[in-house]
Amino acid sequence: MKLPIETNDFEGPNLTPVIDVVFLLLIFFLVATRYDQEERELDVVLPEVTQAQPLSMTPELVINVLRSGTYKIVQQEIDEQQLGQIIRETYRNNPHQSALIRGDGEVALKHAVRVMGLCNEVGMDYRIAALQER
Repeated sequence: MKLPIETNDFEGPNLTPVIDVVFLLLIFFLVATRYDQEERELDVVLPEVTQAQPLSMTPELVINVLRSGTYKIVQQEIDEQQLGQIIRETYRNNPHQSALIRGDGEVALKHAVRVMGLCNEVGMDYRIAALQER
């Protein structure tokens, strides 16, 4: 039986499986990444319209309740009076928009309840963001 002649030419490691894994990871991270643009400020002057209908999927008004008892909307600290004006104006512009109330874990409940009361005054729906411990 004749054996094949061995060659000493080393071509290097086979990189095909490594490239496959890299592409699979790339696709996984592209699909799994959440592209939130919540509270992003853009320096754009938007055109004005005379008549507009509210969108069915309007983003929520995010209200952050800080540990100090102050409120923060779109990276701007405001007091309770300004918050009431913003909630009334937001509801007037779009009655279908809801609010998301996010509070610090150490904040007094009374501050979050004030936000809920302001939302109830105008009839705006709201949700409270909380983290469930396991």
